[in-house]
Amino acid sequence: MHKQITSIHNSYIKELVQLKEKSRSRKKTQTFLIEGLREITLAIKGNYTIETILAATSIINTEEIEKLINSVDYPIEVIEISNEVYHKLALRESTEGILAVAKSKDLSLKSVKFKNKNPLILIAEAPEKPGNIGALLRTADAAGIDAVLIANPKTDIYNPNIIRSSIGCVFTTQIATGTTTEIISFLKENHINLYAAALTASVEYQTIDYTEPTAIIVGTEATGLTNDWLQNTSKNIIIPMRGAIDSMNVSVSAAVILFEAIRQRNL
Repeated sequence: MHKQITSIHNSYIKELVQLKEKSRSRKKTQTFLIEGLREITLAIKGNYTIETILAATSIINTEEIEKLINSVDYPIEVIEISNEVYHKLALRESTEGILAVAKSKDLSLKSVKFKNKNPLILIAEAPEKPGNIGALLRTADAAGIDAVLIANPKTDIYNPNIIRSSIGCVFTTQIATGTTTEIISFLKENHINLYAAALTASVEYQTIDYTEPTAIIVGTEATGLTNDWLQNTSKNIIIPMRGAIDSMNVSVSAAVILFEAIRQRNL
């Protein structure tokens, strides 16, 4: 019989609430919460270690839980929880009644491994909004690129809102974080061309040859990229605007440029 927890005042549940709400708790314990069957499945696919599954068995059927446990070759603790406990831990009303505690991965630059000698990388400098970060990760997954590097991150990657808005793509894409200076050094050491989406001294994005090792760099809509990037790029690039406004959402811009790079590579 699985362990059962029915009270939101249980000490372990209180710890998990901290894991959900506090970046500090996630860093200290090197663990984080995942909500939803699809997200947990993608985390397993992305070689994340699942320590515990918490299941509201009045919502999710036990076959789904068994399937998850049988998909790995290590033991996973399963705890049955009440609906009240589930809703205390879950962000969404409509998820399938399942959460997991997973181990964090090393997100340092030294952990990055390129699948081939001609990588295509997306870099986002200081993105703040979890929704934008999630959308960038979905774009990266859709494009099948080698890695997403986040410079000067304002939010930790295992924030539940990033996991939710990325619909689990945070687990399917290779991610690393570092300072702008560290990432520029890393790219130069690996002989990767840097193309920054910027309004100044830029050429139209489709005029660039992306068939060599390439990093596309995007900043925030509000402030754009810092000078460190602009001074170290191979070229600044711009998406010509046909309407009344001068910028698009950062994930849309990233998608336009990445898919142009993929189009060229497939010619």
